[in-house]
Amino acid sequence: MTAWLSAGLIFTFIAVAFILIRWGNVKCVGTTPVRTLTFIAILFTSGLDVGLIMFPLTEFAGYADLATSPEYGFANPLAIEFGFWGFLIWAFYFLTCFYFCVIEPKVKFFEIPLVKLINNIVIIGTCAFTAYLLLSNLPWYLPEVGDGETVVASFYLIVLLSIAVAAYSSSSLKYVRFISLATSALFLGLIAVMWVGAAMSTDDGAVGIIKNVALLGDYFGNIHQFVLPMGALSE
Repeated sequence: MTAWLSAGLIFTFIAVAFILIRWGNVKCVGTTPVRTLTFIAILFTSGLDVGLIMFPLTEFAGYADLATSPEYGFANPLAIEFGFWGFLIWAFYFLTCFYFCVIEPKVKFFEIPLVKLINNIVIIGTCAFTAYLLLSNLPWYLPEVGDGETVVASFYLIVLLSIAVAAYSSSSLKYVRFISLATSALFLGLIAVMWVGAAMSTDDGAVGIIKNVALLGDYFGNIHQFVLPMGALSE
């Protein structure tokens, strides 16, 4: 399995490099164009916000547990987190967007009935998995509501409301645009509030923030470790 994953990742990065060299100057304007900032916000809220908020909070401690996961020992936990959910991960979004914006309108592969059916099944499965992640992680975010081991109606209500809002908002681009921009602004605002709070909480808070941000440099020094699955280079 590791070999297949490695081959897929290598193909992805080669494809991205080829596209940038071959079609780097192509200007693509869709039927419902949006500003660059809005487009980035839509991409961000399409999945990276979950990767930058939900997963880091629940998985961050595991990156420091080298006894259980020694493959994370080449960098600090913050650099590991950034490597998983930032920078190179955007290559997958870029490749997908390029295909559907430039190639798909010409080949219309996803308009084939069988392909459309399979694609719809994948989309439904992905949405169901995302709902499962939200439901399974709610006890971690809201422990006062329930422990996650018993059936709590409020948890299911939150998940159902989230699904309903997501389904309704996706019915029109104006809703997608508004929610994407609002979510991105809220995310940046949350970062600012947490930084200000950390800077004011202790005398060396601002220095601590700078030191923590500097830890990201460990990612760039080990960027080759993130090209292939963790531990693949040592096998």
